[in-house]
Amino acid sequence: MTVVTAKPAAEPRVERRALRDAARGLRGIGLSVVSVLVGIGIWQLLAMQYGASLVASPSATLDAAGELAGDGTLTNSIIASSRRILIGWGLGLLVGVPVGLLIGQIKIVRQLLDPYIEFFRFIPPVAFVTLAVVWLGIGESSKVVLIFYTAVFIVTLNTSAGVMAVSESKLRAAASLGASRRQILQGIVLPSTVPYIVTGARLAMGNSFLTIVSAEIVAAQVGLGSLIWTSRNYGRIDWVFVGIITLGILGFVFDRVLRIVASRVLRRYGVKL
Repeated sequence: MTVVTAKPAAEPRVERRALRDAARGLRGIGLSVVSVLVGIGIWQLLAMQYGASLVASPSATLDAAGELAGDGTLTNSIIASSRRILIGWGLGLLVGVPVGLLIGQIKIVRQLLDPYIEFFRFIPPVAFVTLAVVWLGIGESSKVVLIFYTAVFIVTLNTSAGVMAVSESKLRAAASLGASRRQILQGIVLPSTVPYIVTGARLAMGNSFLTIVSAEIVAAQVGLGSLIWTSRNYGRIDWVFVGIITLGILGFVFDRVLRIVASRVLRRYGVKL
């Protein structure tokens, strides 16, 4: 006699996994909240220790943020800085990715461009602030070009590193099967290089925030860098704290959005962020 054993239902297992994932997510959120509260507590203690002339307290910073938001200064500064960062970073990505692909795949291009990349990537954008203002004026162009300069080398180097990291055996196997250069690029090189491109884009975004502050301090009437510098001139430490914290929050939001977009759009390439 054959005994038929019923298979256990899959639904309870799926439900348990969903519950574990939900609990893990809630635990992560809880730890983040606790970490932020601890940071605010340490900030308050430092403000009490050194006084309002050196360290603005959390409540004073919040009041100053409300003051700056009320007259539109904070909003206008966020919009101006965000626009400059996104345009310059986007142009750096648009140029850096194809150049990196060319450098990684074609040896003669790498030999021609490598001296320039290795030379200019060690010169910080701050060194070009004066020249950018002289050549392009105090308008938007000078700030956008400086951010582009910041982003393009980072994206190019990461992209080329990704191309050169592709397994030679995969390339030879594809070529032996009759794949064209374009098919190899689309089917092997790009999927393997996407994680490097995403990493380069995130690093370039972070460095763009470093550049925008120095650029706006020198040549801008509106922007978070200009707000920080103007606050310093007026002796408003609380405004300085508002500008610095806003930069951090803005960078955090930009990076999170970039990670979400990359993980959803490029998931088929195996990118895990």
